[in-house]
Amino acid sequence: MSGLEYAGRVRDIPVYPAAETYSYEGELVKLASNETPWAPHPDVLDAVQRALTTLNRYPDPEKSLLRRRIADRHGLSPGNVAVGNGSCEILLAAAEALLEPGAEIVYAWPSFSMYPHLAAMAGARAITVPLDAAGRHDLPAMAREVTAATRILLVCNPNNPTSTTIPIEAIDAFLAEVPRHVCVMLDEAYVEFSLAQDSDDSLPLLTRHPNLVLLRTFSKVYGLCGLRVGYALGSEDFRLAVDRVRQPFSVNALAQAAATEALRHQDEVARRVERTAIERLYVEEELEERGLETAESQANFSWVGLGDRDEREVLRRLVERGVIVRGGTDLGGPGHLRVTYGTRTENERFLAALDQALE
Repeated sequence: MSGLEYAGRVRDIPVYPAAETYSYEGELVKLASNETPWAPHPDVLDAVQRALTTLNRYPDPEKSLLRRRIADRHGLSPGNVAVGNGSCEILLAAAEALLEPGAEIVYAWPSFSMYPHLAAMAGARAITVPLDAAGRHDLPAMAREVTAATRILLVCNPNNPTSTTIPIEAIDAFLAEVPRHVCVMLDEAYVEFSLAQDSDDSLPLLTRHPNLVLLRTFSKVYGLCGLRVGYALGSEDFRLAVDRVRQPFSVNALAQAAATEALRHQDEVARRVERTAIERLYVEEELEERGLETAESQANFSWVGLGDRDEREVLRRLVERGVIVRGGTDLGGPGHLRVTYGTRTENERFLAALDQALE
């Protein structure tokens, strides 16, 4: 034992439920982390290769070019763009900048597994609001929880892990009721995959609601999980605050180069969304034929109810067959599986393994 004395709040910070990698003698089908199954665009890989020659220099601490390209893509000023080491870093920085003992944060549950970290690390109070029967955010119930102590309110849309979405019109009306002292963070990590809205539909809300922050990522549809780049769109005050509380050079040079180039290939984004939608329809129909209920997915994964089946046993049997998905217990929804859509071959492998697991 080291004898070190740690801050009391460290005990309250949950361990992030990361997906495990299992030993399997054969090709492992990884459908547990909502990654895209397709490699980055070749031009993105070329940009990373070119950036390798500059690794003796620190990356641009202002992320100037990337912020400008993101701003141009969304019709905003670079001052309204914060870039982080994944969107998780921006969430953590927002908690550092906005929360403190006595403050409150409101979010739905189950939702993104990082959210419980925010209150715990800041010593603030977390207010969780159950999802409705369809696995969607209950916005009226969330609004009722807002008090003078509320500093952050999180809405994950589409929601992870339940894959559901709520209309932009409902979010707009909800924002009109939320007091201006509350930072509403609309986490849109999966928004490109939604066929219920265009990914730009939420942008006009920034003008109408200055307390709104949109959170996006390059980890999902752009396929840059391994480099960790996320960004926020909001007020310049918000950007300056989150930049102040985190370390400099937090987004490495390769990540900046890759994300900057990836933005140039919106045609590739459209292709990936189309291919994902095809696989979503295929997987959802196959699960329905097996008598399994799923939420109405607008993301790149399914939220699958197992009924009275033993979740851990189903997971174990899938692992034995070389297929990794996520169990709902670790994500706040016992009795479920969260299954990412892979290629058609991977999805067929999952379904075949599932048939054996359910026997």
